[in-house]
Amino acid sequence: MKVLKPKFWDQKYSLLSYLLLPVSLVFQFLIFIKKKLTKMHAFKIPIICVGNIYIGGTGKTPLSILITKELMKHKKRPALIKKYYSDHVDEHKLIRRNLDCLFLNKKRSVAITDAQRANYNFAILDDGFQDYSIYKNLNILCFNSNQLIGNGMTIPSGPLRENINAIKKAQIILINGEKNEIFEKKIFNISSKLEIFYSRYLPINIENLKNKKLFAFAGIGNPNNFFNLLLENDLNVHKKAIFPDHYQFKKSEIQEMIDLSMKKNFELITTEKDYLRIENFGLKNVSYIKVQLEIFEKNKFINQILKCL
Repeated sequence: MKVLKPKFWDQKYSLLSYLLLPVSLVFQFLIFIKKKLTKMHAFKIPIICVGNIYIGGTGKTPLSILITKELMKHKKRPALIKKYYSDHVDEHKLIRRNLDCLFLNKKRSVAITDAQRANYNFAILDDGFQDYSIYKNLNILCFNSNQLIGNGMTIPSGPLRENINAIKKAQIILINGEKNEIFEKKIFNISSKLEIFYSRYLPINIENLKNKKLFAFAGIGNPNNFFNLLLENDLNVHKKAIFPDHYQFKKSEIQEMIDLSMKKNFELITTEKDYLRIENFGLKNVSYIKVQLEIFEKNKFINQILKCL
């Protein structure tokens, strides 16, 4: 059963976080042992990893798609590699809407090998920063400016998959949202060699939603980022519903929200990822916001990737 992300993960001081600290220490010790025992494998083709340390909702998949498309423009033949999870079909569909070079497997190393055999000359890992079995030529870490590192603690005390010092393994940091010089300073204190870039999401199909009363729902890593995007673009959100990340909706749940929207004269909207999980229901009166990822200094960002390789 999926559960919502704990609110205390993004609160600086929480008693619950400190009570769970012994569990976090055990968890980090087990990760340390796993690192020591895992044999790293290098592949014939360069590996670019788009990862995170904050669990979920940092924008890895949109960035992986963008990088893959940009490398194609530079006459490269990249494959997008993703570990197969049965409940991540929404992300698989999203990628296949944009690309025809997705390789899925329960083991990323097998997917990379399949891509090599198919004569792809680059591999983009959508997630995998914590996969210690794969040598990466380049690590890109994603953050969202609304959460950054939350309370700075590791799971289950906080939202971090590993300690903030793990960014030493990365070469590039991409922060989606507003510039944060305090966080930049924190990063550079850990590693002065990192390159930091910023990005934002641009909604591209909202004109027909202006001046309408919206009922917005989302089952993604950080749903409040979606709601904030709507508000930042002067849309009128009258009601919100939050579900766990990768939530498997029931048809009856969507129908209930449709019925309420029709009764209250709301427009029912969601994210593209959520919509891909419900499109097979064949229900009308549900629309989604399509967003475009824009990277500031994009040419410099792509050149930095090419230079590292």
